[in-house]
Amino acid sequence: MDFIAQLLVAAVAAGTPLLLATLGGILNERAGIIQLGAEGLMLMGAVTTCLVYLRTGSLAAALLATLAVTALLGLLHGFLCVTLRANQPMAGLALTLFGSGLSAYLGKPISGNPLPGGLPRLELPWLKPVPVIGDLLGNLDLLTWFSFALAAALHLLIHRTSWGLHLRAVGDHPATADVMGVHVRLIRYGCTAAGAMLIGLAGADMVLTVAPTWNEGLTGGRGWIAVGLVIFARWNPLRALLTAYFFGALDSIGFRMQLLGSAVPPYFLKMIPYVVTILVLMYLGYRNRNKPSGTPEALGVPYAREQRF
Repeated sequence: MDFIAQLLVAAVAAGTPLLLATLGGILNERAGIIQLGAEGLMLMGAVTTCLVYLRTGSLAAALLATLAVTALLGLLHGFLCVTLRANQPMAGLALTLFGSGLSAYLGKPISGNPLPGGLPRLELPWLKPVPVIGDLLGNLDLLTWFSFALAAALHLLIHRTSWGLHLRAVGDHPATADVMGVHVRLIRYGCTAAGAMLIGLAGADMVLTVAPTWNEGLTGGRGWIAVGLVIFARWNPLRALLTAYFFGALDSIGFRMQLLGSAVPPYFLKMIPYVVTILVLMYLGYRNRNKPSGTPEALGVPYAREQRF
């Protein structure tokens, strides 16, 4: 396998958690709820997967527990933002701090313990002889295939269905949506819970494929990259698919450069995806300064039924 093929394979492995977390953020923000708790949710998803998998030996139980725990955290976030109408950025930051601290505490007894297994893979032997494509798609795990299908399904749901129309209406003009009979609170609660579950799956994917053991802070800021990718993808699931794997390649290229004997210190190589995230967001902000941003118009704005916009 040549360098390009190796880089693409590593980009898919590193980009899948980013894709799942970005899709979760898109669901939240399409409904008008700012999601800054991605880092904490990813850590809680990762530690829950490790704890349950090590205790039971069942991957299915570990993933179900991860979905349940992060759904509860998503509902807590929804309660703060939807019912109590708290400041959404502050609620998200609180969720990140809570998840980071609780995951560190829960993970201490199992830190460094290897997991009993990984994700099952879908082998496609007929694809193996194809150069590059065979190496890239011939032996992917099921969660990666699920993320591909989910990105396409969410795109169709958001842009081609009545449910998607209701979701976009809630994110843009909740008062109008309410008048038309759309249940604003229900959609916002549902999207915060579903989005949190996807972000939790991103943490689970990291410990099952990228780093198969629990270590405190193992996400390394990837939740914050996912927050940036939601903006970079302009709240579009298909764009999220491309941007997540682009940044997955950036995340992997530093390690590959070290293998090639690069003289650049590894600390600088690890900075590549974060620096590029900042530069890309600055560039997009400058380029689109006189254009519609695509941001849901009611993003971050609490809604009360009697409120006038």
